[in-house]
Amino acid sequence: MTLRAHDLTLAGRLAGVSLTLAPGQVTAICGPNGAGKSSLLTCLAGLVPPTGGDVSLDDGALAAIPASDRARAIGYLPQQAHVAWDLSVETLVALGRLPWNRDRSEDASAITAAIAALDLADLRRRPVGQLSGGERARALLARVLAGQPRWLLADEPLANFDLMHQQALLAQFRNLAGQGMGVVLVLHDLAQAMNHADRVVVMHGGKIAADGHPETVLDTAIIARVWQTGARWLGDPGQRALALGPVRAR
Repeated sequence: MTLRAHDLTLAGRLAGVSLTLAPGQVTAICGPNGAGKSSLLTCLAGLVPPTGGDVSLDDGALAAIPASDRARAIGYLPQQAHVAWDLSVETLVALGRLPWNRDRSEDASAITAAIAALDLADLRRRPVGQLSGGERARALLARVLAGQPRWLLADEPLANFDLMHQQALLAQFRNLAGQGMGVVLVLHDLAQAMNHADRVVVMHGGKIAADGHPETVLDTAIIARVWQTGARWLGDPGQRALALGPVRAR
């Protein structure tokens, strides 16, 4: 199931973006603030209609797919998700099953698996209002995973996590891709993209500035051009660290 954008335009945000995303891969979307990363992700999720171009899922127009079918196919995690009621973690995660119409045993199994995957078993009965920022972020992601989507689109999913949970979550994303899910992540940490993504798409000024293998796309010349800073990579492949230099004059 491919997810494809063709000539996407969104006034002031995207300018003719085209790309084809493959399942079974972790794709990182990177770029400076205001580059169009979040706008691209919301268009790919079908949440914001583009002013030009289109998005397709398996060669069918995404906009023509019924909302319930789209919700089963694509799970979306925004940067900041608002929880209106002080639900328990388990009840919040169970909301991810709403697009499905299956028996309760299947729902219960999916909910339990999502809670376990995000290390939330001990917090299952706790109200969301009593969670830390990182715990709340894990609960919200578990809600998405409980829906068992074929595509996971997550906007800065690691922002509120400590180092241990960042590493566990990156491993989880890799595991999901290994099971055939398409995983698309907006990441600001270029080292995480370098070390954990199969593909990196660099956005700049609402356009794709580079697209391909992390070692190729995140080279120092592209970093200097897009992020306007000197940089050099340290360490071995899979364990890269990025050292920044002085900011280049514009």
